[in-house]
This record gives sequence, structure tokens and C-alpha cells, in this order.
Amino acid sequence: MEFRIERSALTEAVAWAARVLPVRSPVPVLGGLLLDTEGGRLRVSGLDYEASARIDVEAAEILRPGKVLVMGRRLLDICKVLPDGPVECAVEGSRFTVSGDGARFGLSVLPLADYPALPSLPQVRGAVDAAEFATAVADVAVAAGRDDTLPALTGIRLGLDGETGTMTLAATDRYRFAVRTLPWKATAGDPGPEGSADVSADVIVSARRLTEIARSLGRSGLVSVALDAGSAGFEHAGMRTTVRLLEGRLPRHDKLFALESPAVAVVDRARLVEAVKRVSVVADGDSPVQMSFSAADNSVLLQAGYEDDVASQRLPATLEGAREMTVAFNPGYLADALASFDEPALRLLLMGAGQRAMITGESEPNTHRHLLMSVKPPLM
Repeated sequence: MEFRIERSALTEAVAWAARVLPVRSPVPVLGGLLLDTEGGRLRVSGLDYEASARIDVEAAEILRPGKVLVMGRRLLDICKVLPDGPVECAVEGSRFTVSGDGARFGLSVLPLADYPALPSLPQVRGAVDAAEFATAVADVAVAAGRDDTLPALTGIRLGLDGETGTMTLAATDRYRFAVRTLPWKATAGDPGPEGSADVSADVIVSARRLTEIARSLGRSGLVSVALDAGSAGFEHAGMRTTVRLLEGRLPRHDKLFALESPAVAVVDRARLVEAVKRVSVVADGDSPVQMSFSAADNSVLLQAGYEDDVASQRLPATLEGAREMTVAFNPGYLADALASFDEPALRLLLMGAGQRAMITGESEPNTHRHLLMSVKPPLM
């Protein structure tokens, strides 16, 4: 094997594929990246037991086709310190060499025969806009759990509705629940028992993995979405990745999100974000941020802290109706929820202290919804 390529192109490809490599593995070859120049292009692949990644690079000049398996993170370290400009890579006996502008590195070659085959891409169910997908995943990932003893809660629900052309992403850690919908274009799948194509699905994907995937696929064009009984796959612009699905199901949000006769307030998002950040400075640990909505002067008073260590700020808030309300939230959860929106104004639907509260955008209230449990207001 021998090829030439620009350092930047090689570094980008190696970094993309190396994302899935395990930090530690009892199987040494799983720390390797497979470089394949057969077929007139450079293909870089990596995998562990949970995910795989493959990227095709057309910019490489192939001088001698072949395959080689080398330690991926070591190769990435080398790529980062290579001089800018063209790089020459070749297999010389049991060594893979990388050289450019007078710098030369050698890597031991790993046994190809011990390397597992990359999983194939599952059945393609449709495509979604890359930028919208990345934004939607980031919007809901903040609500995913971090407790690995409850694997399903560390995931994002990926629901596909072939009839309505809607993708639903949802995540919850039992204390908050984020849901985001976006359009997607379904493609006909394999005919079912009655001859119709099934392009609907409802699965759970690791929030950490899905966030990495959505962020890495770029912000232009369409991302192909592929699913089968055990894995999800995504493909975009020469990049292909798969990830094993999580077992279990998330709670359905339909009934949780049905709030009867809530108090409704509309607040400027940017000003509310800054106010929460400001008053939280005096909040010890998870001590709550209290929000008191006043219909008399259309305002909300934010307060945090206890006794002499307190902070407050009043903001304009438009209340629908004359209903006053005081609620309090975990400051971290509230900040995460507010930061996941980008609309100028937010709608807060409030049921009262210790009850559910919903945050949505004012212009598109059904596209992105974030449910929080309010807590008992502190004694100021």
C-alpha cells in the first residue's frame, strides 16, 4: 500500500473514524484503524463493540492499493504534529510509514486477520436535513440521564412516522423530559406481509453516541437514517456510522405533556437566561431559583439564596389572564432547558409549586417542548 494526501485531509478522516475507538480494550486490534486504498480511494474505518465509523476520502492519490491496520489514536497523534502540506504513507514490511516535509514516522502494523468485519448499514428508512438533525439532537440530549445503571434513560428515543413524515426525538432522566419533532423524508422499505413498505420505527440510541454522530456529520445536505432490530446507521457525504441500540423504552410523553388550564407567561429568552445565571451565583448546590409571576405589572421576579446571601432580578413577563404564580426550579435543570431554545421569546406553562411546568418556543410551541418538575419554593 502507498498513497499521497494532504495532511489536513488525512487528519480529518483519521479523527472522524477514531471517535468510535475504545479508550481501553482487552482486544488490541479494536484500538486500530483500518486504512484501505483498494477501489481507487482511501477508506478509513474503526469500530468497537458498540459503534463503527467509516469515511471515504477522494482526495488521496493512490500509488499502490492495499490495506493496513494501525493503532488509531497513535496515528491521530502523528497526523496532528505533521507539517502542513502533502503527506506520503506506505507499508514497508511490518511498518506503516508517514512522512512529510522532512518529518518521518513509523507505526507497527496490526494483524489484519484478527480484525472483525465492520457491520453493514441497516435498512435505510429515509433522510433528514443534517443541520436540523444536529440541532434537534442537541436540544433533547440535555435531558438524557447519566446513570448507567438505567441504560434506557441514557438514550434518546428516535421515532419515525412514515405517514406524517415526522421524526420525534425525546429524552428524560425522570426529572425533566425534552421532546423535539422535525420533518424527514421517508423512503420505501422492504415490503411487509401485506405488500406495504414499513418506514416507521421507535428505538433508543445512546445520547452520547447520537450527539457525537449528529455533530460530526456536518451541517449541509441530507443524512440517511437506517435502522434494524439491533442497530441504527447514519450516512452523509462519504461518512457512514452505526451504533448498537439500547434495550428498553422511554416513558411516553403524551399524558405528561397534557397540562390542564396552566398559567401561561411569555418571557424574553435571552434576558431570562442571563437572569437565571446571575441569581444562581448565590445558590448553594442545587438550592432552587424561585420565579414569582405578577399579573399586576406583567413581570417575573427571580430570587435565589437564603437569609443574607440572596440575589434577585425582575424581568418583564406577559401573563395570559390575571393568574399569579410562584414556582421554583433546580437552577442547573432550568439553565439547561432555557439554553436548548433559540427562539427570541419563550412560553412557560405553569401548574404550580411542586408540579409540572412546560417550556416551549412562542412561535412554534409544538416543535420543541421541555418539561420540568418544579420544586418547593425556598424561604427567602
